[in-house]
Amino acid sequence: YYHPILSNTYIFINLYILLNHMEKKHKDYFEGTLQLRNVDDEVIDFVIKEIEKTEDIYIAKVKKVTNGFDIYISRQRFLRSLGNKLQQKFGGQIKVSTKLHTRHKQTGRELHRVNVLFRMPKFKKGDIIDYKGDKIEIISMHKKVFAKDVKTGKKLNLSFKDLVK
Repeated sequence: YYHPILSNTYIFINLYILLNHMEKKHKDYFEGTLQLRNVDDEVIDFVIKEIEKTEDIYIAKVKKVTNGFDIYISRQRFLRSLGNKLQQKFGGQIKVSTKLHTRHKQTGRELHRVNVLFRMPKFKKGDIIDYKGDKIEIISMHKKVFAKDVKTGKKLNLSFKDLVK
């Protein structure tokens, strides 16, 4: 269901159309990065629609990287909620990390930048995959992957790391 060449061209065109049509107060300002890895066009469409729905959110820049895109977004709080929405809707792996960016000149308060990594696995709900020599069926994906052994019917609660090995 994922075609890297068609998908990347489509994604880049959509993101740059969105980027060029937004009014920007500070064109390079961003508070965080949405790192999308191994995603399909449906995920990109969802991200674009969520950004368009919110008035004060804009994309500062878009970078193409090996397995996806880095999208620099103007609001940290929106970025965190978008990561949660992506995980709820599409099921993939999400990791949120912060990095000290600077200190506020007047208050001395620490200002952080947020990275939200969203990674789609190579499998989806309903797929049957090999795990430690057994066939398992993916039941659901959230923070963990819930699966069922096809032969025994035993339910498994697995991390994404367990399934990538």
